[in-house]
Amino acid sequence: MTDFPTSAKTVVIGGGIVGCSTAYHLGKLGQTDTVLLERKKLTSGTTFHAAGLVGQLRTSANITELLGYSVDLYNRLEAETGLGTGWKMNGGLRLACNADRWEEVKRQATTAQSFGLDMQLLSPSEARDLWPLMTVEDVVGAAFLPTDGQANPSDITQALAKGARQSGVRIFEDTAVLDIRIEEGKIKGVETEKGFIECERVVCCAGQWSREFAGRFGVNVPLVSVQHQYLITEQIEGMPRNLPTLRDPDRLTYYKEEVGGLVMGGYEPNPVLWATEGIPKDFHFSLLPSDFEHFEPMMELALGRVPALETAGIKELINGPESFTPDGNFILGEAPELKNFFVGAGFNAFGIASGGGAGMVLAEWVVKGEPPYDLWAADIRRFGRPHADTDWIRKRTYEAYGKHYTLAWPMEEHKSGRPFRTSPLYDRLKAAGACFGEKLGWGRPNWFADLKAGEVPEDIYSFGRPNWFGAVAREHKAAREAAVLIDQTSFAKYEMTGRDAAAALDWITANDILKPVGALTYTQMLNDKGGIECDLTVARLAENKFYIVTGTGFATHDFNWISKNIPDGMAATLRDVTEEYAVLSLMGPKARDILSAVTGDDVSNAAFPFATVQEVDIAGVTLRALRITYMGELGWELHIPVKGAGIVYDALMQAGTPLGLLNAGYRVIETCRLEKGYRAWGADIGPDHTPLEAGLGWAVKLKSGRPFKGRAAIEAQKETGVKKMLACFTVDDPDVVLLGRETIYRNGVRVGWLSSGGYGHTIAKSIGYGYVRAQQGVDEDFVASGSYELDVAQKKVPCEVHLKPLYDPAMARIKA
Repeated sequence: MTDFPTSAKTVVIGGGIVGCSTAYHLGKLGQTDTVLLERKKLTSGTTFHAAGLVGQLRTSANITELLGYSVDLYNRLEAETGLGTGWKMNGGLRLACNADRWEEVKRQATTAQSFGLDMQLLSPSEARDLWPLMTVEDVVGAAFLPTDGQANPSDITQALAKGARQSGVRIFEDTAVLDIRIEEGKIKGVETEKGFIECERVVCCAGQWSREFAGRFGVNVPLVSVQHQYLITEQIEGMPRNLPTLRDPDRLTYYKEEVGGLVMGGYEPNPVLWATEGIPKDFHFSLLPSDFEHFEPMMELALGRVPALETAGIKELINGPESFTPDGNFILGEAPELKNFFVGAGFNAFGIASGGGAGMVLAEWVVKGEPPYDLWAADIRRFGRPHADTDWIRKRTYEAYGKHYTLAWPMEEHKSGRPFRTSPLYDRLKAAGACFGEKLGWGRPNWFADLKAGEVPEDIYSFGRPNWFGAVAREHKAAREAAVLIDQTSFAKYEMTGRDAAAALDWITANDILKPVGALTYTQMLNDKGGIECDLTVARLAENKFYIVTGTGFATHDFNWISKNIPDGMAATLRDVTEEYAVLSLMGPKARDILSAVTGDDVSNAAFPFATVQEVDIAGVTLRALRITYMGELGWELHIPVKGAGIVYDALMQAGTPLGLLNAGYRVIETCRLEKGYRAWGADIGPDHTPLEAGLGWAVKLKSGRPFKGRAAIEAQKETGVKKMLACFTVDDPDVVLLGRETIYRNGVRVGWLSSGGYGHTIAKSIGYGYVRAQQGVDEDFVASGSYELDVAQKKVPCEVHLKPLYDPAMARIKA
């Protein structure tokens, strides 16, 4: 006990692969004053029974990069530490057994190509050559990624632990953490079975124990323990030892070779949740009873692919619980509820594939205060109110697990846990034919069916034009020629007040918000690299009172970003007022006529110019009207006290219907913003993109002379130029559907991929946005001078490049 520490800079809790990887990488960053604590033995939670498949491709370029880092690390780890890891880069094979799955696989191959991976498309016979044990009568095609592989989870974890120790990190097993001491919101240390360790930072990598443990300190980690089974066979005669891993999603199963036999598991549509009343106290190196009856349907599916399983001896049916999340992505980052409390958990049965990269980015996050690149897909701040509800996360996680191998349709919506949060207009909109989607628990109208014409408000998904294509076209036409009314109550809304509110926001925002009271400003908020952390609007209601509106899904993230960047010593308070206001967006050339018909206030352009906010009265309800648009049309966002939302909606519909006003949903917002060239955070812009790269330099207050966060980086980039530039691409072929991640070729050379894609109904073309990249630098002349093609599902199609909006409603009407 004499060597047990009394202090450390960072304490990592949990000795699975993610905890050991985090400790390893902290050591590599020189953080030798790091202690890892494991309540039992290393790997004894979930890691020891993981299947060990390592795949790399995901829909996010940066998550793919993270997984690629894992592969690079596993390639060198044994040589570095002298410990075997069981790592084999034997490649990964994925099958497609119907036309839709083959389309998905071809699009995945294009995504891999966009992200720099060599995914090869194979015929059924070529796939069988790589995996001779399988039958391929039902196989349409396959994809092979040579750099995928498999590993021994326990061996890799022990190698990471040894590497951490070699860097000076101390690891203590059989040391449970009992408590975290927090004083005035600051971590002071951890209380363990062996004594107190003073520390500044805690990294919780406690696997399926993370939700309960973190919850004790007010931190929400939305994960659920789910039983996951796979069998291990005895040796099978003729089994090649270099067999690639195999995923057969249409049969819901996966395979890998192990000691001359097979590991076979899968993702059933009816999973079994575990430990709903809490994880047993002494659960370590523990498995659950094998459930052969539950596994039988998976076995039947597997026999149709691998007949040798019928006669193979079964060594063991492993049933080990693993932590899964409501959206199928893992959880990384600093908890918004508690400074210096970091989380790495919820790995959805691909913790081995993620472990190396997750530990690397988490270590950088701990040391530098930010990850090495945008990890929004895995950021703990993507969660919100519904994710604190245990019943909700169980329902959603149950659905997400069951979809692990189902087709990933474009724009697919989850069905579970709905409705959870609703606008006061929900019932009215449902009666009007709304087909609802969901974002952060909010039920939101995506599009409206024409009930009188017999349309049904239900999504039918497709890789081609989906069933709502015509309905959205109808709404798009109304937006361009008359007006639409869209319920956007789910917007996240904050108020910032206090003596120094203006000064604090001036520091945090890139654009100039120090305008007269009544001004409305579109602005980004930047990190120190100049990357775009937030993209929102700020209305100045009084000298030191501001109303901030941002996207639904960014509610937790943006609130956290603003709060933590208020300079020390400044008196400014941020308050979430989302639940206090409903929002109706009235957009279209007849918006002013409709608004004038329901209010006595002057809403003329002279009295109510663009980018201003005013209070107006409609049908006896006083509301806040913001003249702003994300669709390019004349319009207002009407922020209404919740109790008055129905009254205002009814008044607008009564006045607007004779003028062609239609209900509309979020999908028409997307089609209109694509035509107008507005950027979407999380797709076209984010922490890895600066305003100069994204064509938003006009929204940066460099000429003001005032300091703001990220200014130095923007000034430097303005001096040296950019190496990537956001551009728009259109395709004339009406059969080409752009979804995002299609590869961009300039003069035959790969220069990037589409960050978003869709269709513009006014111009009647598919539209995509993406960054054109060149190491030597990019400017408008470089972008405009190229000849371009897009790779769409492994087929190159010609396209046109654009640097200006495809359709500007104001200019179109002047020309008309």
